[in-house]
Amino acid sequence: MRFSIGLSADPAAAAHFVWFVVRSLPTIPRPFDPMASQCVSPLPVKGSRRKHPLHENLLLVLTLISVFIGIGIALFVRQFQPSQRTIDMIGFPGELFMNLLKSLILPLIAASLVSGLSQLDTRQSGRIGAFAALYYAITMVLAVTTGICLVLLIHPGDPSIKEHFASENDSHPANVSALEKLMDLLRNMFPDNIVQATFQQMETEYVEIRPPTNVSSTTAIVHAVHRHIDGMNTLGMIMFFIALGLVMGHLGREAKPLADLFIALNKDLSSTARMLALYVLTVFIGLMIHLFLTLPAILFVATRKNPYRYMRGLLQAAITALGTASTAASLPVTFRCVEQNNGVHPQYTKFVLPVGALVNMDGTALYEAVASMFIAQMNGMEMTPGAVLTMAFTATLASLGAASMPSAGLVTMLIVLTAVGLPASDVTMIIAVDWLLDRIRTATNVIGDGIGCGFVEAMVERRRRRKLFGSEAENDIARTEEQLANETQKQKQMECWTVENGKCRRRTISESAKMEEDENGTTEGRRQILIC
Repeated sequence: MRFSIGLSADPAAAAHFVWFVVRSLPTIPRPFDPMASQCVSPLPVKGSRRKHPLHENLLLVLTLISVFIGIGIALFVRQFQPSQRTIDMIGFPGELFMNLLKSLILPLIAASLVSGLSQLDTRQSGRIGAFAALYYAITMVLAVTTGICLVLLIHPGDPSIKEHFASENDSHPANVSALEKLMDLLRNMFPDNIVQATFQQMETEYVEIRPPTNVSSTTAIVHAVHRHIDGMNTLGMIMFFIALGLVMGHLGREAKPLADLFIALNKDLSSTARMLALYVLTVFIGLMIHLFLTLPAILFVATRKNPYRYMRGLLQAAITALGTASTAASLPVTFRCVEQNNGVHPQYTKFVLPVGALVNMDGTALYEAVASMFIAQMNGMEMTPGAVLTMAFTATLASLGAASMPSAGLVTMLIVLTAVGLPASDVTMIIAVDWLLDRIRTATNVIGDGIGCGFVEAMVERRRRRKLFGSEAENDIARTEEQLANETQKQKQMECWTVENGKCRRRTISESAKMEEDENGTTEGRRQILIC
């Protein structure tokens, strides 16, 4: 009795009590229209918490903050010129983190493919595979076409610059042919040891080794080796040449011959830097066109929904790809973004994402097409339609065999160059800027895989509805769903429930807003809008 009297004396407490009963007993039939349950209150219930957007994207924000902190620490530590051992110790936690991510690749791919395909019938898995292959082919061809059109339009390569590059591999034997690279690709497709295939892949690289002095044979021995080159201390060189320039300026005419030499070299270096900048700009524009125009257009055609809202759900996976430069290492985050943020059914993600991480390399295909034509322009090669088609076709095939690891595009670039008769040693011209382009194209590959899941799901579901109901019935269903959505929106705008002086009353949103204006800040007649 005392509790009921207290509720009637305080309308706000009564509103809270009614709200608590309604929310705690959802199975009790409610004496009002259930369509009004989506009403948004202009006065939220006291004590209710709305999640801040910062909390919803906390992982994304922390990832971005960590990236900028890492860049700042690297720039600060680099001033002290640390030794290679110190650099290794600083990067040791990151190496452990990358190893943990890579350790998830094999069980994740195996579990996803096996569980996903085992739960589908033959027809369903066939449809998913067919639409996934269609998506991979369409996006890769469009990516290569975009890159070729841009490199022909911008023309970043300059044949007069190549003579200033010193080729370090002139004395080395010729690189392997395109046929041998293709055979390596086939060997990797059919390994003889499945355990070894989890951590190694086949690659042919020939280096000539001199025979021993006590052997009369002059036949060269071919052996496969890998060379590791340390990074250059750019900051130390910059400081040294700044000091040298100041000293030469102080000496005046005595240092004029040496100054003229550096001025001549600077002209060549500036033209080379300008050429590389045009190359980077060409690749970047091509990737942005493919990322923000081509892929959203394909998703919009399949789903008839806003594709950029779908892409926003893949932002965390894209940032992970920018940091790791590996599609396979970003796979766990991509699974979470596609399934949780975008609501794609796991039966599609378990097939499309693992296969796409190995096959769907749109950014790599575009990069290899642009890079091969850039090197061809530097060598003064005439761009005939046959040569352009050969580069496009070879770049598409080479991207299929690219590994999901950092800078894998440089390895497969040899296939494209040897296929059109270009020197493979010219790859050294683009190594200096590959670290940046590698991360951007990896993010493009990851977003392309995520959009592929939405594309495959939409096409399979559309085909299933068309098979069950026919094309006309499918259109009727789409129109009915749109009409229901419009009616629901109208009903949400028409009415909601209010509590005034302890009594429930149904009012329109406009009436509730008007009552709120008439209160004039007084405590009498307070009411709460129920979130029904």
